[in-house]
Parts: sequence; C-alpha cells; structure tokens
Amino acid sequence: MIKALLSNEYVALLLRVLLGLTFLAASIDKIADPGGFASAITNYKLVSGPLALFVATILPWIELLCALFILAGIYRRGSSLLLALVLIGFTLAVTSGILRGLDISCGCFTLDPTVGKIGWQKVIENSGLIIASVALFFSETREYRIKID
Repeated sequence: MIKALLSNEYVALLLRVLLGLTFLAASIDKIADPGGFASAITNYKLVSGPLALFVATILPWIELLCALFILAGIYRRGSSLLLALVLIGFTLAVTSGILRGLDISCGCFTLDPTVGKIGWQKVIENSGLIIASVALFFSETREYRIKID
C-alpha cells in the first residue's frame, strides 16, 4: 500500500502543493522582517545575537526556494529533504520550549507575538509536514506534472 502511494502521481502532486504553499506562506513575513524573525528565534532561548540574526536571514530564503522548487516540480528530492530537516529542527525547538514552559509565539506564519503560541498541536502539525516531506522525498514518481488525456 505504501509503495502504491509513493508511486502515485496524484499523491505526489498533492504533497507538492501542500508543502509548497505552506512554506511559501511561511517565508513571506520572515523575509520581510528578518529582525522580527530573529526576535522570535531568540524567544526560544536556544540561540541569540548574531547567530539568531544569521538564521533569521538565511532560513526564510531556504523555505522560499524549496517551496518554489517543489511547486515547479524541480529539485523535488533535495527540497523536500531540506524542508524535512528544517521541520525536525523546528519541532525539536518547539518541544524544548513547551517542556521548559515558554509562553511564546512559534514565529511560523506571522511574527505577531500574540498569534500562534507553541503547544503540542504545533508538534502534531509539524509531524504531519515531516511525514509529507519524507513521503515526497521517497516518492517514486518522475513526472513533474499530471498528464490529462
């Protein structure tokens, strides 16, 4: 059953659209305000200062490029692998924040500190996106678009 899903062009297209649009949306506010995103990163109390600003400057562009590549159907495996790694790192940061009792915004789709508080729901959402990224990485489809007869 899993092999059939991984070789289904429609499943691959659905995963591409899901991941592509999710990370396209996630990158926009971060690119527009790297200082604000650096503050959101610093709120996790894992990194600070220049390292937080470096991550805040680079990470959104990685998200954007991976999203565009996945939507276009090029560099699908590399992009889905990068997104899976980003998601794993972020999920570990969220889990760490929850366990340490931090009451912070995740900094995912908006930099508004009152929106998107971290919690177990975010861990579950990210786990689903990790599964989607890994499934797309292992997808056996080679077509970049669906053929309509």
